[in-house]
Amino acid sequence: MPAVALAPPEALPLLGCDFSSSPSKRKTIVNAWGSLHAGVLRLDSLERFDTLDAWAQRLCQGSWFGGFDLPFGLPRGLLQTLGWPLDWAACMDYYASLPRSEIRDAFAAFCDARPAGGKFAHRVTDGPAGSSPSMKWVNPPVAYMLHAGVPLLRRADAYFPGLQAGRRDAPRVALEAYPGLLAREILGTRSYKSDTPAKQTSERLIARKDLLTALELGQTRLLLRLRLSHAQRDALAQDPSGDALDAVLCLMQAAWGRRRHDAGDPLCGLPPDLDPLEGWILTA
Repeated sequence: MPAVALAPPEALPLLGCDFSSSPSKRKTIVNAWGSLHAGVLRLDSLERFDTLDAWAQRLCQGSWFGGFDLPFGLPRGLLQTLGWPLDWAACMDYYASLPRSEIRDAFAAFCDARPAGGKFAHRVTDGPAGSSPSMKWVNPPVAYMLHAGVPLLRRADAYFPGLQAGRRDAPRVALEAYPGLLAREILGTRSYKSDTPAKQTSERLIARKDLLTALELGQTRLLLRLRLSHAQRDALAQDPSGDALDAVLCLMQAAWGRRRHDAGDPLCGLPPDLDPLEGWILTA
């Protein structure tokens, strides 16, 4: 891929997004905005959106360099089996044209034809990231997240490193993030969030506090320190759903990608041999 000269760093605020394909007042999309200076990432603000339209309108306002917790591509093996387009842009156009019911039926038929233990097709990045297959339509419905989110990012004229040819002076840069990857580095198998009230335990509260402490101290391989106000820290720790915290984890990953870009890497830290149809999860 040719080198791409993006807009000047000061013109690209950092964004981390915890996404939902069906946002509501109970389960919102959360944007975390931040600024990076000498390896310290300051959380500037949090925004919540209870509709896709409101979130899409926000994406079109100003410039940003963002990490988004939703898949940007489907497994190559799945697409080959279904006979869907093998060019990323054409595939996303076709995928966006399908109703969710048709997507579910196509993916279910694919799984039904495969042996137990190997029902789902995986992208290459799922291995190192430990992520759910992007064709999964339940628990979590990441296939619908792709279906809802990528078209809105494209409509906002975002540039997708590794999936598109280099674009000069791109005002908006979208990278696939995954908060669970960074959380597991710190917490291992400890759970830190739940949407179920009965599972919003003191153990998970302690895990969120430990996670925030490690981020503030820079105790991850990203070599970044998170700067929070006391009020921000308390709000993130006291949110049992972990949605805002997940947005901050995506913001941390976006900041890492930004540093790689500013050091001269046009792929912003993504591997040079990534599959341009499947995409890759930042920092995996």
